[in-house]
Amino acid sequence: MKTFLFGIEVFAKNEKSLRKLKGQRVALLGHQASVDASLKPSDKIVEELAGIYGFRVTALFGPQHGFRGEKQDNMVESGDFTDKSTGLTTFSLYGKTRRLTKQMLDSFDTIIVDLQDVGVRVYTFLTTLCYLLEDLSGYSGKSVIVLDRPNPAGRAMDGLTLETGWESFVGVAEIPMQHGLTLGEFALWFKSNKKLSVNLSVVPMEGYNPDDSIHAWPENRVWIQPSPNMPGLYTVRAYPGTVILEGTTLSEGRGTTRPLSIFGHPNVDWDKVFNWLKEKAPETLKGCHLRQITFQPTFHKHANKPTSGFEIIAEGSFYNPDLFKPFLLIAGVLKAVRYIHPDLELWTKPPYEYEYEKLPVDVITGGKTFRKWVESPSSSIKDLIEKIESDIALWKNEISEHFIYHAGV
Repeated sequence: MKTFLFGIEVFAKNEKSLRKLKGQRVALLGHQASVDASLKPSDKIVEELAGIYGFRVTALFGPQHGFRGEKQDNMVESGDFTDKSTGLTTFSLYGKTRRLTKQMLDSFDTIIVDLQDVGVRVYTFLTTLCYLLEDLSGYSGKSVIVLDRPNPAGRAMDGLTLETGWESFVGVAEIPMQHGLTLGEFALWFKSNKKLSVNLSVVPMEGYNPDDSIHAWPENRVWIQPSPNMPGLYTVRAYPGTVILEGTTLSEGRGTTRPLSIFGHPNVDWDKVFNWLKEKAPETLKGCHLRQITFQPTFHKHANKPTSGFEIIAEGSFYNPDLFKPFLLIAGVLKAVRYIHPDLELWTKPPYEYEYEKLPVDVITGGKTFRKWVESPSSSIKDLIEKIESDIALWKNEISEHFIYHAGV
């Protein structure tokens, strides 16, 4: 079997780079999925390396959901605290502020970023990294080291590009919903695109092939959920589409054991929805299987109500990553629901991720284009596909020079 190493493992064996940290104050931005192949936490690894190579670990930083991944829902903030296991001050980048404060800046010379991302624009770890790069731009005495991890969807790209003026905490730049880059590659693109003056280095993985869609997440690696509602690879695969449902009255499965891979609504005729999709938008059903189900969320939308809907099966023989387009699937579902139930209240009201005026679905999809497409009686799946394909073609052309990983390398 070909050797595969995460960035944290490559970093830990690179004595030359580690010696350069001697005498420095080093911080770590991580979360519960920041582990090596043996599941040893990255903060423990960095602490041990500090003792060997003569640098000091002076602070920890946590993104949304907290450094230990304990916060369940969106807009549930974490406070700063002293970590019991390390005694270190742990700063929250999803609390009173999502930007570096003077106190935070004064705590380190180098900050190591080891976050497991999922390759989707609205997954906020991406924004947290980009804000960090922006905040450190112009600081010649500060450095950022990104320890790279797999994009579990590989080079898969899907969805509409965020429109100018729609930047938010779930939309840090004008990129497609599913961007196809690792966090390290994205950091390189973002620095270049925004012309940032920041001391950035990326520690690449060894043996990673993003073009192998099925094995973009190595089979011999355990998936540790980076956030409470990302429990498995099946969730990661559906998420670029099901996240849109956070801006709708349809349940995205929060409050169940299959969040973001099931969806439903008590008042929707799902037989008619499925038949509409088969007749009007068969492209949306490719590469996965929809299993009709009834579930009862214990919290969140439709809590304690029997809720009919579907489970997206994107595993085993039902899953074909070359055909599965989760954004397109959920677009088709919403189009069908609007057609079959024209009077259903479909869109939720603000706030959503610190946007208090714009409709959540517009914030999530990066503009009004998607919602207007759903609402328009004359728009078709073909129209949306053409727009997505155009957006993705432009994006691929823009990012290819920032690829770290290539087929077979």
